[in-house]
This record gives sequence, structure tokens and C-alpha cells, in this order.
Amino acid sequence: MTKFEEELSSLPVSKSTNYTKYWNKAQLLKVFKDWQPQQALPVVPGFVAEWYEDKKNKLEFAVYNINTLIDKKSFNDLTKIEKWFEGVENKPIETIFKMKDGYTVEKPQLFYLRDELTGQFLAKDNQFKNEDRYFFWPGADPLTHSIGTAWKLTFTKQEIDSMQTGSYEQIEVAE
Repeated sequence: MTKFEEELSSLPVSKSTNYTKYWNKAQLLKVFKDWQPQQALPVVPGFVAEWYEDKKNKLEFAVYNINTLIDKKSFNDLTKIEKWFEGVENKPIETIFKMKDGYTVEKPQLFYLRDELTGQFLAKDNQFKNEDRYFFWPGADPLTHSIGTAWKLTFTKQEIDSMQTGSYEQIEVAE
């Protein structure tokens, strides 16, 4: 087997493909040498996607600016996006620049909160836009009935962590 045939046989092409009918061997080898498997799109939180869309026309400057600001603040004074950039596990700069090729916004896991003593669900009244007003859900069981938009019965882990939910059971919302 020639070197070319070894390289050709290692390419990700089915043996049944009749590629020589349409291409000469040199053209085919060049195409496959340049070919790289498509990388998965980065998955980012919604607030990162919003920041990116706002800054994408001046992305290099925005990334430089945010990294400069991070160095001048204490961790408690950082904004949500600055804290995300500070987290090395996010690979923030690499992720932001990969977003130029597209991205997916992560879908946060949602939970119902059911009081362990009464069995009632916690609900937020959506009519009060400027303040958080929570009530016990007076309607049908949200696990088996659909609800309107006037009440919010599902909460993200981050929302739950910011509330005092000592006696509430967290029930995952099925997708």
C-alpha cells in the first residue's frame, strides 16, 4: 500500500463511496486534509448571550474592557457577567470568541416548590412587576394541570438559593 493509499484509507469516507468517479486522488486528499470535524456550539447562560449580542460589534474591546474592570473590583462588587468572566471553568474568552460561529442558550432546570407541611405550592404573582410577592398557589395541582401566565410556579436553582425555602420540597419540572 502506498503512502497515499494509507492516508486515503484513514479518511472518514465510506469504502462504498465511489469518490474517484468525480475527483482525482490529489483533489480528494486535499479536501480531506483541510476537513475538520464540526465543533459543537458553545452552550452559555442567557445573560452571557444577551451580553454577547449587545457587544458583538466591538467584541475585542468589550472583552478587554471587562477583564480590566474585573481586576479593579472586589469579587462582591462584580456584575453577573464579570463573575462569569472571572470563572476559569467557563473558559470565558475562548467561549465568547467561539460564539461568533453560533451558540446555544442553556435551558435552566426549573423546580416547583411545595410546602412540606401543607402540600401547597409556592407561587409568585406576576401582576407585581416591581416587587416579589409570593403566595400559596390556590389553584389545581400544577404537576397535573396547566396554568396561565398570571402566576409563576417554577423557579430556577439560582432563584431558590436567593430565597429562604427551608420547609419547601424542590420538585423538578419535567421537560
